[in-house]
Amino acid sequence: MIAEVIVDVAAYPIDRPFDYLVPPNWESVIEPGSRVKVPFGPRKVLGYITGLKADSDLDMTKLKPIDELIDLEPVISKELLHLSKWLANETLSYEIDALQVMLPAAMRAKYEKFIVVQREELIDNENFVKLIAGRKRVPMKEAVAAGFVNLLKKYVEQGAIVVDTVVRQQTSLKKERVIQIADADTLREVQKTIHANARKQAELLVWMMDHAGESVRAKDLLEQSGIQPAVLKAVIEKGAATEKLEEVYREPTAPQLKDTPIPLSLTEEQRHAVEAVTDSMDKGQAETFLLHGVTGSGKTEVYLQAIKRVLEKGQEAIVLVPEISLTPQMTSRFIERFGSLVAVMHSGLSAGEKYDEWRKISRGEVKVVVGARSAIFAPFENLGIIILDEEHESSYKQEEPPRYHARDVAIKRAEYYGCPVILGSATPSLESYARASKRVYTLLTLSHRAKQQAMPAVTVVDMREELKSGNRSMFSVPLAEAIGQRIQRREQIVLFLNKRGFSSFVLCRDCGTVVECPNCDISLTYHRAYEQLKCHYCGHEEPVPLQCPQCESEHIRFFGTGTQKAEEEIAKLFPEARVLRMDVDTTRQKGSHERLLRQFSEGKADILLGTQMIAKGLDFPRITLVGVLAADTTLHLADFRAAEKTFQLMTQVSGRAGRHELPGEVFIQTYSPEHYAIELAKSQNYEPFYQLEMAARKQYGYPPFYFITLVQFSHEDVLKVADFAEKGARFLRDNLSPETVMIGPTAAAISRVNNRYRYQCLIKYKKEPKLIETLQQLIRYYRTDWIKSGLTMTVDVEPTSIF
Repeated sequence: MIAEVIVDVAAYPIDRPFDYLVPPNWESVIEPGSRVKVPFGPRKVLGYITGLKADSDLDMTKLKPIDELIDLEPVISKELLHLSKWLANETLSYEIDALQVMLPAAMRAKYEKFIVVQREELIDNENFVKLIAGRKRVPMKEAVAAGFVNLLKKYVEQGAIVVDTVVRQQTSLKKERVIQIADADTLREVQKTIHANARKQAELLVWMMDHAGESVRAKDLLEQSGIQPAVLKAVIEKGAATEKLEEVYREPTAPQLKDTPIPLSLTEEQRHAVEAVTDSMDKGQAETFLLHGVTGSGKTEVYLQAIKRVLEKGQEAIVLVPEISLTPQMTSRFIERFGSLVAVMHSGLSAGEKYDEWRKISRGEVKVVVGARSAIFAPFENLGIIILDEEHESSYKQEEPPRYHARDVAIKRAEYYGCPVILGSATPSLESYARASKRVYTLLTLSHRAKQQAMPAVTVVDMREELKSGNRSMFSVPLAEAIGQRIQRREQIVLFLNKRGFSSFVLCRDCGTVVECPNCDISLTYHRAYEQLKCHYCGHEEPVPLQCPQCESEHIRFFGTGTQKAEEEIAKLFPEARVLRMDVDTTRQKGSHERLLRQFSEGKADILLGTQMIAKGLDFPRITLVGVLAADTTLHLADFRAAEKTFQLMTQVSGRAGRHELPGEVFIQTYSPEHYAIELAKSQNYEPFYQLEMAARKQYGYPPFYFITLVQFSHEDVLKVADFAEKGARFLRDNLSPETVMIGPTAAAISRVNNRYRYQCLIKYKKEPKLIETLQQLIRYYRTDWIKSGLTMTVDVEPTSIF
């Protein structure tokens, strides 16, 4: 038998399956989707079996055998193997990258596997019994070397043994000490041997008599009996109990946020949406629904009802949320409804927690996964629904290979299982709404808030007028007055600013010099907490200069506004206000999102000040005021999606106010009050915005009227990168059809990052049958030749931004 193996080497000549001989005694055990160690040149590398066949086209005498079988059970299902091939082709990435993105990082580390005996009475092979020789843990290598691979598989299926994985990094199986208390007769015998002075041992034995024959965690036993570990050790040595290590899962902490109660009944619109989705489920159709509901319309309840139906049918569900900060509130809602059937997966978990959650899913112990982008690859084998909440979010697109979009992967997986996909949003991406308009997706609308509350009253404040009247503060007079009123009434406030740090940049008022990063063409950001200037692209840091590096003037000051500066201004204006700041700098530590949100949900703060992570999903009853401090930050970016992103952010952040009994109010501060994105965000009216933005996209030839692909080149030498970009663009022009539009090559918006100059070409097309084939040919040139001169080239099909 021959195994086709993709080896863990990301290089162009190696991006294909290699044939290896399967040792005869493994033939009945080995399956596609298992990992193996194979000889590759002078070394042994990890590989994934993607297929099995009887013969090879190569000379059979020259084929090498597989060296080691790592998994008795496949870690990648047939469906995910099929998906990885599609993913590698669609995203123009290495097949090994497409396979590895489906597994938790801990599974790519170095391993040692052990056989753990569970039920010795089921082991009927004498030679195997001799190998174990009474041991509870036996290195798997010994059993494989002795030729017991087939028996191992049989004993695993019978439950006689389990295979325990110890990962040679920080992540291994988590173990806890468990005490197995002896039976009552044995305890009585031990009591007779206790010395009269050993009162604590006697006390422990009395406690053990009440729990005779039970298995108790050592930690619980010590707590309940009030005994010291040394006493327990002495009693165990006398034979009153035995101790062993048992595997437990690392449980990611799901904070119990003060939440809103479950509604007693659905609204008419919610009921219609749930029925449409369940009809599709019952028919076994792979249908994609766009659930367009205003903020506070109860989209989450539609998700929960649909999942309830899926679980009743014995199927599984994947729920994706865009931001790690949304996960705590979403997770607590799902756990409240579905209990231990829920697993959580996001980047805030440790490698060990991710590994444990993944194993729970692959063992079928949970039925629902709530997580960020990577949770789309959860190893379920009977999917009933996939949900993407806030589907317009750019974080669903992965920025490194394989550059997939979770929405595309969801639709592909749904095709395989014949199940519905729900894309939910108050502000859908133009691409999704256009597809719904053309009936490619089914549109479901929730046009009213679930409790029939009014939408918040939105006031747009023209900051130009504030400046004319002499107000140079970050806070306009109307917003400052509204904040003061809410603090008096003990209501809560959300202030949104899409920048972290203290100020945008440091500028000399004498010569106009802006302090820039020495490695990138971008100004440094001032961080007050550390008195440092930081580059958010390459990580460069330097102390704040006391004088201008150019003209040595001391008139050097900070311009722009950041969250730290906003926090300082709030403290001056409202010294009595309790403020929580939530941005990348305050949420670096594990669990900090949960901690901050819990404090806010319990009313321990009046003001939540934050960046993008607070703009969506939060649902707290006492929030009555939302302030957007600078709506222009995303509006004037050199990005064709700038207006769309601004409208989405304004609408989402406005939707945090007045979601319950108390009415809400929103203030949007801007220097461009007449821009249609801000005008229409004021009325939270998506349809007119969609029409206006579509007209602009049509006029300038951008998605959804055209597809786009970005090809980016970078090199330390500006002349070389320009030359390679020109060669690449020429090749593309010569090989793509005349209708396809090529923009560039031009320098990227940020033309130097980390001392590498960046050039790019933008390909715009409606139909281009030769696109993938031509890009693969260009990648072939790059990987076989251009890469040797230090060039980096990336291809991003359907990029979320073109910086």
